[in-house]
Amino acid sequence: MIMPDIYISEHKPVKKPLLHVTHKHKVHKKYPYSPLAAFMYYPRKADFVNKDPEEEVILILRRHPITNLGWIIVSIALLFAPSVLKFFPILAFLPENFQLISVIGWYMITTAFIFENFLSWYFNVNIITDERVFDVDFVNLIYREITDANIDQIQDVTVRLGGAVRAVFNYGDIIIQTAAEIPQIELQAVPKPDRVARILRELRVEEEQEKIEGRVR
Repeated sequence: MIMPDIYISEHKPVKKPLLHVTHKHKVHKKYPYSPLAAFMYYPRKADFVNKDPEEEVILILRRHPITNLGWIIVSIALLFAPSVLKFFPILAFLPENFQLISVIGWYMITTAFIFENFLSWYFNVNIITDERVFDVDFVNLIYREITDANIDQIQDVTVRLGGAVRAVFNYGDIIIQTAAEIPQIELQAVPKPDRVARILRELRVEEEQEKIEGRVR
C-alpha cells in the first residue's frame, strides 16, 4: 500500500488531526481497546491470527450486552436456588454429607453454565478491517469456525432491525452478501447496525477507488 510522504520539521512538529474523514490513508484517532466492549471502533493495539502486517482493524463487534440478560437472570436464579432448601427441605431424606455434596454439585453446574455462556458471547466476534470481514463462531474451547471475505467481494449489505427491544437499545443483524466461497456472512445482534453498514459501504467505495487508481495491495 503506497502512503503519501509526510515531511516534518525538526523544530516544528506537525500536529495531526484527531479525527478522519474516510477510513483509508487518513490520520485518525485510535480508541483504547476494551476487552469487554461490544462495539470497538479503531481499537488501539487490536490484533488477531492471520492479520496482515499492513492490515488495519476498523471494527470489532460482539452481540449487544443486552442479549446476555436472559442467561444472567437464569444464572442468578440458579445461584439462589439452594437457599430454597431452608423452606422446602427436599433433600432431607439424604444424609447431611450427601446434601452438602448435592449443593456443591449444583453450584459447579451453575458455574459451568455461566462460564459457557460468557465464553460464547466473548469469543463470538466480528472483525472488520480495511481489507476483509471476519465472522468468528465459537463452538467450544477446542473448536471455532472462521468465515471471511474481502471487502471488494461484498455485493450487498442488509440491516435487519425489528422489535421494540432492538429499536430501544439500537442493535440488529447485518447480512452481507459476498462473491466469496461463503456467499453470506451474518453479523448477529451487533450494536449500531446502521453505522456498521455505512462503514462497510464506505470501505467498498474506497476499495473500488483504490482499484481504479492502481493502489491495490
